Amino acid sequence: MIMLSKRVRPYLFVAPAFVFLFMFTYYPTGFAFVRSFFHWNTSNIQPVFAGVHNYVELLQSRRFWQVVGNTVVYAVSFILVSTVLALFLAVQINKVTRGGSIFKSVFFYPTMIPMAAAALIWLFLFLPDFGLINYYLRRIGLPSINWLNDSSVALFSVTVVGIWKYTGYYMLLFLAGLKNVPDELMDAAHIEGANGFQRLFRISLPLISSHIFFILIIAIINAMEAVDQIFIMTQGGPSNSTNLIVYFIYQQGFRFWDMGMASALTSMLIVALVLVVSVLFLTLGKKVYYEV
Repeated sequence: MIMLSKRVRPYLFVAPAFVFLFMFTYYPTGFAFVRSFFHWNTSNIQPVFAGVHNYVELLQSRRFWQVVGNTVVYAVSFILVSTVLALFLAVQINKVTRGGSIFKSVFFYPTMIPMAAAALIWLFLFLPDFGLINYYLRRIGLPSINWLNDSSVALFSVTVVGIWKYTGYYMLLFLAGLKNVPDELMDAAHIEGANGFQRLFRISLPLISSHIFFILIIAIINAMEAVDQIFIMTQGGPSNSTNLIVYFIYQQGFRFWDMGMASALTSMLIVALVLVVSVLFLTLGKKVYYEV
């Protein structure tokens, strides 16, 4: 009995976490997958089995593919700019011997702001007539830009919000890895004549590859779940140019009340994320160094 209790006890400690994980992750995911095969909207109050009709309709929808394109452009831009900028800031702050905590606090502060509040801040900055950005553009003689109502720049504008919000968080993760790089290796490389770029790309980055891999996964997830700034700043417009996949799911489910279509979109998003992450683990994951 004593041995049995020792085996059971660890599972009792983790049981509450598994209960919440099942209730708020696994069950909703499974429920959405099942409902994606039904017509469940204002015309069909009771779900009616439809097979793969929802998926076929989505794949034939021009608007769906526009949303997919918007999401890919947003994700690639957000991931590249935020991670590269975060790495640059981490490298620079890592060189600072005094006052580094001040810089870390300044760049990390946007991470602590809820995305809804961040979107409101940038909404004020992007206002066409009274926004701070256009004010300074006019001061230097440049024309004002309708940042959120011009389809050619609207997606760029909401991407800036995401980059501003998350770069500081990625910077701290990079910085944590750089702090663990042995000083002896860097000093030896310096004595051997390696310059700063060589020490960074041939020593530091390979040694913190586990941090880079983790940041890449987190950045992909953050990019794919972007919705708050879209809801507050553009509502997917103009002309559907800023509509991203999660906001599109919201539109289908809670604006058009088509739960079957929203469930199909959710299932497709989950499958896409699983595939992308799996490919990363099978390719880049094998080259990650975990010793530092």
